[in-house]
Amino acid sequence: MTARRPPSARIRMVVSDIDGTLVTPDKRLTPAALAAAEDLRRAGIALCLVSSRGPVGMRPFLAPLRIDQPIAALNGGLICTAGGEIMSRHSLDPATTREAVEELLSREVEPWLFIDYAWLVRRGDTPLVRHEEEVVKTTPVVAPDLSRHYEGVGKIMGVSTDEARLRTVERELSVQLAGRANVHRSSECLVDVTHPLANKGHAARELAHLMDIDIHEVACIGDMNNDIPMLDVAGVAIAMGNAPAEVQGHAHFVTDTNTQDGWARAMERFVLPRA
Repeated sequence: MTARRPPSARIRMVVSDIDGTLVTPDKRLTPAALAAAEDLRRAGIALCLVSSRGPVGMRPFLAPLRIDQPIAALNGGLICTAGGEIMSRHSLDPATTREAVEELLSREVEPWLFIDYAWLVRRGDTPLVRHEEEVVKTTPVVAPDLSRHYEGVGKIMGVSTDEARLRTVERELSVQLAGRANVHRSSECLVDVTHPLANKGHAARELAHLMDIDIHEVACIGDMNNDIPMLDVAGVAIAMGNAPAEVQGHAHFVTDTNTQDGWARAMERFVLPRA
């Protein structure tokens, strides 16, 4: 246990990140994770997913986990029914989108745009685009001139293999866009820019409201900087063992890594006893 505030004694819902948390590094749901999800269902604990992914990229996990609750995509910028109907959206102001894209390009970080179900890239033949296609099972729209698509952007994703550069971009762009956008890394090679209300803390609250559950009866689990806002509002906050120390510092409990069935063990140790 790392946080000073006490964890809640009762949990009725889990809000879980996907990548780095629920799934293995090769994006698989393990038998232990599937069994733990079924244990939650039997205990009457709802399971909702929140992710930096778009809704299409979240869809493959819904049926195996038997999830029929709403999901929060794009870090909460888009909340949908499990069937895909958009319930709410938070889009960036076009001027903020323009400024963020131009800043990323000036720092040699490739910007991708997400508008509802669409993923827009300047080039479709780069290794990072091909990797993302495989991960999220989505085909991007190639738009060489992104400036024609600044309306209705739910998320800008800055992409680079230079991890040190992205840490600097996250820090400096969050200051530059303060009050107009959230800026958080969702992995070591991805930085997300979203509407101020499109963060996982707001998403956890909105999902809890839709399920008529108090946020203090919600457990949240994640592994990266963009998960911190939901860890800070959760009744029980759980960080993965593979999370950076900064993220772990916002959690009540730290579980094992996502290569050691950390998600399933967290449900067993910290959530199910609070059913």
